[in-house]
Amino acid sequence: MTDHLEAPDASETAAVATDLRVVVARLRRRMRETGDAGDFTPSQSAVLARLDSGGPATVTSLAKAEGVRPQSMGSTVASLQEAGYITGMPHPTDGRQTLLTLTDRFRGELHAHRAAKEDWLFRTIRSALTPEEQRELATGVALLKRIAAA
Repeated sequence: MTDHLEAPDASETAAVATDLRVVVARLRRRMRETGDAGDFTPSQSAVLARLDSGGPATVTSLAKAEGVRPQSMGSTVASLQEAGYITGMPHPTDGRQTLLTLTDRFRGELHAHRAAKEDWLFRTIRSALTPEEQRELATGVALLKRIAAA
């Protein structure tokens, strides 16, 4: 005998989707309040995150990864360079291109801000949730990773 749980109906799934959207937005706001690295536009944040995780990149590769025109990405990159968050160096094999990277100063700031956010999350999880709820949250995070990768 096998236990089979019935899949939720469409209205239940829609309600979960709505709740998830609202909760993620609220959590993002709380994270911005904690250890905020600056007032960045979503495009700027995406470029900074991509350069931090993926290493040096060209304007063209950043534009392609973000699904925008190179001209738009050039504008985003220029503002980040002017502010001292990223710097450019000649591409080693293509002299027509520039490789962009985070400045050392900003990389340190970015990592410190991330650490502050993770510390807030750690303390909040430990104080607000029971051990069993913490285990449930870990399972939920694994499911959210699957949704994000889909």
